This record gives sequence, structure tokens and C-alpha cells, in this order.
Amino acid sequence: MLLYQDSILQLTYDPATDILEMDWPDLAPSYLPEARQAFQALVETVRDYDVKNLLVDGSKASISISDEENTTLMLKIAQEFNATRLRKVARITSTDFRRESVADENLHKIQRSLDLHYEMQNFTDRAQAMTWLKAIS
Repeated sequence: MLLYQDSILQLTYDPATDILEMDWPDLAPSYLPEARQAFQALVETVRDYDVKNLLVDGSKASISISDEENTTLMLKIAQEFNATRLRKVARITSTDFRRESVADENLHKIQRSLDLHYEMQNFTDRAQAMTWLKAIS
């Protein structure tokens, strides 16, 4: 079921599995304010629907904001997710080595600076991510 859609983000929810799915949006300096609003809608959706599992497909997104802006944005989202009942975030990786290197750095920064109440894991394909999200922990 479609829960949210704008020009940047679409959130689809399956109540049977309690999995919210999204494609990570392209992030460019020119529409960073809109992206921030979309991410706020993501957090509110997770909170309002009491979502436990999130699948993020980052395989196609283009990131052209600075690494510092990207890190700041990721830390803010992670912190806000920490105030929800989210349990798992599965992320489908891209084939862009540099982008994945930055994503790994961000993950380590998030884990060092926040006491996360949810698990985060990267996957190379959707099937593996879905299996992990559906597994009872």
C-alpha cells in the first residue's frame, strides 16, 4: 500500500510483513531542502505506522552533495529513527565503490555517536534484504 509520495520519495508499506520500502532519492545541492522534507515525512511515517522494518534501495541513487552534508543528513535521520520503534533497516547497496565507502564511514559514525535501538545491515540484492527483515530476531 502506498503511504506517501512526492516528487522525491515514495513509501510503500506491507502490513503483513511490517516492511516499509523506499528507493533512496538522488541527493543534489539544488534540491536538498526538498529532500530534507521528504526524509522528515519518512520518519513521521515510520512513527505514525509504528513500522518495525525498513528496506532502503540505494542501488540507483545519485549523491552529489558534499560528504559533510551527507553525513549530517544521515546522522539526523538515524537519530530520529532512534526515537521510533524501528527494529531493522536493510539497505541495498550500489556498485559505486566511492559511494559505498562514504556510506560505510557514515554507518560507523552513526554507530559511534548514537546508541542505536535498531539494527542496520547492507545487502547486495533485495531477496537477501527481505529474508533478513522477515527473520524473527
